[in-house]
Amino acid sequence: MQLALFDFDHTITRGDSYGHFLRRVATPEQRAQAWWRVGPWLLAYRLKLISARRIRARVTAQVFSGRHAGEIAQMAADFALEHLPWIIRPEMLEQIDWHREQGHTVVVVSASIDLYLQAWCDGLGLQLICNRLEAQDGRLTGRYAGGDCGPRKVEHIRRQFDLDRFQRIHAYGDSSEDKPMLALAHERWYRGKPVS
Repeated sequence: MQLALFDFDHTITRGDSYGHFLRRVATPEQRAQAWWRVGPWLLAYRLKLISARRIRARVTAQVFSGRHAGEIAQMAADFALEHLPWIIRPEMLEQIDWHREQGHTVVVVSASIDLYLQAWCDGLGLQLICNRLEAQDGRLTGRYAGGDCGPRKVEHIRRQFDLDRFQRIHAYGDSSEDKPMLALAHERWYRGKPVS
């Protein structure tokens, strides 16, 4: 039995799906306020002054706080159908298909959110570990249920799988958040290149 772990954004995809989704669901008012509320944080992130985890928390709160959960879920389903196919790397889809054909357990492990990733993974028969948006009384809180998965990918993987049951583990990633996950694997791929 073998396990294949795939990061999503910039590994399976050509870019950042979460950023695209946030722009798609942001209200006109949120877009108008984005520069003042999020712009300085984005600049600090690009200058590597703050972490991906902090910028994710900031923009997630900005866009989703108080939004109707059902409305966002419908937007996410449309996004998964209309947008995701265009940003998927064909070579990574082939790699996923190869693992599936071998009978490996294939898991997407992502800091992006379940609302659109679940639909995409279900369509391919893949398992998913990712951030899940918290909702109360039908409204999103702007927080992640259970905290941000991004820096805790290994913790989530170990919680879901007994790694000793797998003869071989494969992992694919592109960022510093993926390095602990890659360290679990016998065969590691970082930014499309094998790592010894």
